[in-house]
Order: sequence, then C-alpha cells, then structure tokens
Amino acid sequence: MNWMTEQTTRPYRMRKRLQDVEETRQRIVDAAVSLHGSVGPAKTTFSAIADLAGVQRSTVYRHFPDDDALFSACTSHWLASHPWPSPDEWRSETEPAARLGRALLELYSYYAANEAMISNSFRDIDVLPAFVAADLRSRLNAMHDMLIAVWPAEARGRVLSAALRHAIGFRTWQSLTSYGLSTDQAAQLMSAMVIRGVSA
Repeated sequence: MNWMTEQTTRPYRMRKRLQDVEETRQRIVDAAVSLHGSVGPAKTTFSAIADLAGVQRSTVYRHFPDDDALFSACTSHWLASHPWPSPDEWRSETEPAARLGRALLELYSYYAANEAMISNSFRDIDVLPAFVAADLRSRLNAMHDMLIAVWPAEARGRVLSAALRHAIGFRTWQSLTSYGLSTDQAAQLMSAMVIRGVSA
C-alpha cells in the first residue's frame, strides 16, 4: 500500500469505527428503552440489556458506566419521539373550564398512547435516578401551575390545587379507563368534577 492509498483509507476506517461505536451505543439504548417499557426500570439489568442488544456486558459498561448515564441517554431518546404535552400551549385557553378540558384530553391521550412506559416508570419511581424522578414531578407541577393560574385568585386554594393534581394524575386516568371509560369520557368526567367541586 502506497502512502496515497493509506491517506485515503485511514479517514474511511476512522469514520467506519465511529459509525460502529454509535450504532452499538444506539442498540444498547434501544434495548434499555424496550426493557423499561416491558419489565420496568427496576427489573432492567445491564446483563439483560447486553443480551437484548447483542453485545457483551462489558460493552454496555464501556458506553454507560452507571445507571445515571444510561437513564440520561434512554430518557432523552424516548422523549424525543414521545414528547409530553406542553403546558405553554394551553395559554390560549383563557377560561378555566376550557383550559382544563383541553389539558386533560391531551394529557390523557398521551397516557393512553404510552401507558406501559409511564406505568412502569411511576411504579418504579423510588428506584429511578433522582433526576428522572424529579423530571416526572416537575412536568406534572408545571401542568398544575398552568391550570390553576387561569382561575380567579379567590378560588386558588387547597381544594382546587388538590383537585387539579388528582385530575392530571396518571393513576386517575388509569383507574377511570379500567372501569370502561374512554379517554375522552375520562377527561370530560374529571373536568366536570373539578369545575363542580370548586364551584359548589
């Protein structure tokens, strides 16, 4: 091999090596996300991830030395294709009932589309890395704050706050739909209950 050929092939080999590393990393992330959605984070081991990804356990640790690194990659990857409803988009609804109705329909539809992953995440929340659990709580807090902000100041007490937190809860949606309600019906029922309960 002459020097010109070597100069040409060396960058190709480096690009190929980097591509292989990225593909391996992505297989690991995909395997972890799949296991989080099926058996849940608490039962997802590095060995199970390695088996599903078709790599050695040491390879998983080489890419992700600890749970925090792995969860960070998995969370970012999953949320990129499954973004939560954005509370900021509810600002256009300036009436409490309209904002609440829209929010619950969007949120409950999101729960319905991603039930397995969300159910496992909340079930195992005590064993998740702190930043993952904090992110879940932060999202629900932001939704609560956006919903309560549109109500008159005199209505923003403990009753309304508790009712809203209950209404946006994943287990609230899960309970209602387990009794045969559709997502739309569950959203309408909880919206009506909050409005009626606060105005009573």
